[in-house]
Amino acid sequence: MLELSVNDLYLDYGTGASANQILKGVSMELKRGEVVALLGPSGSGKTTLLRAVAGLESPKAGNIMIGEKSVFDGARKLEIPAEERSLGLVFQSYALWPHKTVFDNVAYGLKLRKMNSSDIAARVNDVLTQLGLGHLGERFPHQLSGGQQQRVAIARALVYNPPVILLDEPLSNLDAKLREEARAFLRELIVRLGLSALMVTHDQAEAMAISDRILLLNNGKIEQQGTPQSMYETPDTLFTAEFMGSNNRLPAKLLQRDGSKVSLDIAGMQMQGTARGSNTGKEITAMIRLEEVRISATQVENAIKLPLLTCMYLGDRWECLFDRGMNDGLKLRAYATHKLDSGEYWLQLPQEKLWVF
Repeated sequence: MLELSVNDLYLDYGTGASANQILKGVSMELKRGEVVALLGPSGSGKTTLLRAVAGLESPKAGNIMIGEKSVFDGARKLEIPAEERSLGLVFQSYALWPHKTVFDNVAYGLKLRKMNSSDIAARVNDVLTQLGLGHLGERFPHQLSGGQQQRVAIARALVYNPPVILLDEPLSNLDAKLREEARAFLRELIVRLGLSALMVTHDQAEAMAISDRILLLNNGKIEQQGTPQSMYETPDTLFTAEFMGSNNRLPAKLLQRDGSKVSLDIAGMQMQGTARGSNTGKEITAMIRLEEVRISATQVENAIKLPLLTCMYLGDRWECLFDRGMNDGLKLRAYATHKLDSGEYWLQLPQEKLWVF
């Protein structure tokens, strides 16, 4: 069953010739129990789309449905206000009332709905317990850690059982270590409670870890959508491939194409790659993920010989930079399990992982 559907949504700021178009015909669906991440660079329209669903932005055309109820329809001039959409909202800043306790912050929406005090207490205590906050109800936000404040914001969004919870970069205010822990907690919570969630993030690792499906936005349109695995392993476009991972982009010339098999000239060496996307022209871009480059001390097939410039320690691995210093754009990064000795190495680029767009 669909909890949320957005169809051909357009939104712009300004009027006439000076209008700045933000959303350019976006369509998406969110199923019950599904988590969809809106991913993309700054200015791609992901936060604007989330705010339009919430009722905090007014689209120009298209329609939005929550379950079977239409909350925006441009053709019918219908727009249901935010407070009547019954969606759970978790803002980037958490937006907690500083003068209210944790209990009162979470209870605020229920009080607005005129629920009786005994039911409010039961509902709030239940959701605080589920999120591991049961002992913190009488504290104020400034007495909590960043991770605890984030959980309070989630509790406030969940307390009245909304059909969809909207998350606007909910982990961005946390430091790196806490963000990893919160990511695992949020995914576990979503699965355990069977939530339907739409989440905005600019962090592709966060999107892949938490979501069931990713919508990658680019300049107001959906570039590609799919499962995290399909988006990472089988990108349809160069934009998707570059946004979804750490990559080497290589200076390449097309020599021959036979279906998906491609022969390339890379710095005077003939290499074999795999065509992706729909590009059939002479102008191409070749790229390979860092983790797919294989380092060898001896000559191997489909490989380039380059001197090692430096290695950087990353904790679980070393990132090595290879560069022959000829200003021809041929630089390669690769991961190694240990620090490499100086010298030249053969860098194998497996044909199926050397993508050509």
